[in-house]
Amino acid sequence: METCKNLIGGEWVGASDHASFETRNPACADEVLAVFPSATAADAAQAAAAAAEAFPAWAATPAPARGAVLFKAAELLTERLGKVARTLTREEGKTLAEATGEVVRARDILRYYGGEGWRLGGDLLPANAPHAMLYSRREPLGVVAAITPWNFPIAIPTWKIAPALVYGNAVVFKPASATPLTALRLVECLVDAGLPAGVLNLVTGAGSVTGGALAGDPVVRGLTFTGSRDTGSRIYSRATEHYARVQLEMGGKNPTIVLDDADLELAVKLAVMGGFSLTGQSCTATSRVIVEEGIADRFAAALAEAANALNVGDGLESGVQMGPAVSEEQLETDLDYVRIGREEGAELLAGGGRAGDGGHFLRPTVFDGVDVHSRLAQEEIFGPVIGIVRARDLDDAIFKANAVGYGLAASICTNDLRRAMTFVDRIEAGVVKVNEPTTGLALQAPFGGFKQSSANTFKEQGPAALDFYTRTKTVYITYD
Repeated sequence: METCKNLIGGEWVGASDHASFETRNPACADEVLAVFPSATAADAAQAAAAAAEAFPAWAATPAPARGAVLFKAAELLTERLGKVARTLTREEGKTLAEATGEVVRARDILRYYGGEGWRLGGDLLPANAPHAMLYSRREPLGVVAAITPWNFPIAIPTWKIAPALVYGNAVVFKPASATPLTALRLVECLVDAGLPAGVLNLVTGAGSVTGGALAGDPVVRGLTFTGSRDTGSRIYSRATEHYARVQLEMGGKNPTIVLDDADLELAVKLAVMGGFSLTGQSCTATSRVIVEEGIADRFAAALAEAANALNVGDGLESGVQMGPAVSEEQLETDLDYVRIGREEGAELLAGGGRAGDGGHFLRPTVFDGVDVHSRLAQEEIFGPVIGIVRARDLDDAIFKANAVGYGLAASICTNDLRRAMTFVDRIEAGVVKVNEPTTGLALQAPFGGFKQSSANTFKEQGPAALDFYTRTKTVYITYD
């Protein structure tokens, strides 16, 4: 068992009230991994003050030098890849292959934004008069708070922290309480890469305490959050009271449409990848499959067979294809929705119960005959539960796909280009895919949702990050 600390102003410290919490292995609930300090609101304020103090010098550091720190952190993460991936699996539960892929992604994000240090600039514009210059420049916001979820404990923090740092901001990082050890490994790489004291601060503990304190702190000029819709809404309201810039990603209820001309084998593969990889614990996970009636019976039977064939267990064990839910609380939520689906009249085709002993395991679950207005079709579950919704035709399928409050990711399986492009034109989602699973993102592309999946303001990742983490200053110069 590891005893860990917060990082505030370059010093590793405990919580001011000495309170702490444990993290456990979801595949073996009796295994305690680490003890972390439960930061107080005062600790969060101290971290924000430390970031504010460090900000001017970091902002004045040439952008290529800031990028060099990210490149070095990427090298260190590569050297530590195996150890960090095993930590991620033991802490969050996903399979070792999935964990390794996530750590590699974090490394690549560090490299991508390291290169941004050489590309940061503005625009030279035509002046209105002779002997004059007109241009714009990008400047950092100041102190940025990053509040991250447990399901991608190193990738999501990296795609928030890396651009914040390379564009010259100082950061207070609040990771999810279920997965702080993996987050700590990222912070260690950045510190060991030479990041100056105070530029990155880490506070762990209850989000209702530290997250709320950071959202309400006027020192924080930007706040980026990934998590639940209810929490995101509260954070947004509090942070915008002092006109902080806010970026939210708040989940999805993502559909895959399967048309009657689709390759049935491919369609089942996409649904399994989208719905059961990562134990369904992804904001872009496939939770609804909307199938044209002509192939619905065959598709449902094939998907149920594929779900039943998946090997569920400890992600560190060879051959395991799906790990546990992250916690007993999440498992109970999944089981509650199984009960709800049954009560609503949907037909349970596969799974629906616990699997294995000693961990938070759920068998991959498939329901058929799900009503588009039911809770099973409308509410985010965040577990390996897929509901099949039947549709008359493409128009009906798109209508049912859009008939939810979320709009994060959506996909379609078809061999008809015209129907595919009709879907692309009419679907209400920020991430749209054709013959691909709803999960999986390119780090160089903008990411974010529509409707209640986001604040409908700023996208994440790729060049879109520049818009959130910097502000534009326009400069007029007359020299005659």
